[in-house]
Amino acid sequence: MSDIEKKDFIYPYRSYHGEETLPHIIFDANLQEFSDRVAIICALENGGKISPEEAYKQIKELWKEMKAFKKNLLD
Repeated sequence: MSDIEKKDFIYPYRSYHGEETLPHIIFDANLQEFSDRVAIICALENGGKISPEEAYKQIKELWKEMKAFKKNLLD
């Protein structure tokens, strides 16, 4: 499996159905990445690979990044 195929498998792209403006499309792509990363963190925590506290810390940091990105792009 090539690196591109692995990336597509781990981070599948879902098409955007909202208002097709560049800021909205960029935000949607980042929101999908946020969602995928949160799912991975949750799986790691559920599998006992990281603690609940570490999972919370990582998700909180991702959320801060997402809020800053949204503010800079859409506000």
